[in-house]
Amino acid sequence: MSGAESTRWILVVEDSSAMRSFIRTTVEEMGNVSIAEAASGFEALRVLPTRPFSLIITDINMPDINGLELIGYVKEHPHFSGIPMIIVSTEKTEEDRRRGISLGAAGYLVKPFAPGDLQALVARVLDEGPLRPPEKGSSV
Repeated sequence: MSGAESTRWILVVEDSSAMRSFIRTTVEEMGNVSIAEAASGFEALRVLPTRPFSLIITDINMPDINGLELIGYVKEHPHFSGIPMIIVSTEKTEEDRRRGISLGAAGYLVKPFAPGDLQALVARVLDEGPLRPPEKGSSV
């Protein structure tokens, strides 16, 4: 890592400790990132104000606050609304993907996925920077 300025914080929100570990390892291999973890949507809401996150990667199916509810909260909160979010989920229908994207997610990966697919999506989303409202008819 070349310095604190180039390091980006990523919040991984996933109730499965094995999947959190897989995502952490996969994203850390990219370099210049620091990872914070939350095992639930509620825990994510407690962690969110603690660091300047550049990206949130979240599951949908979690106890208490699910990933879609988390996206809704983040996108409605003025301080966090520009943080891009990626959904990783076993929910694989086109309707599920569309719903996540329409709520403001920048990307959607269906589990299981290859490490390279996650790395490519993370790189693309981080390169795009803070999110602007999605354009009508756009697809991710």
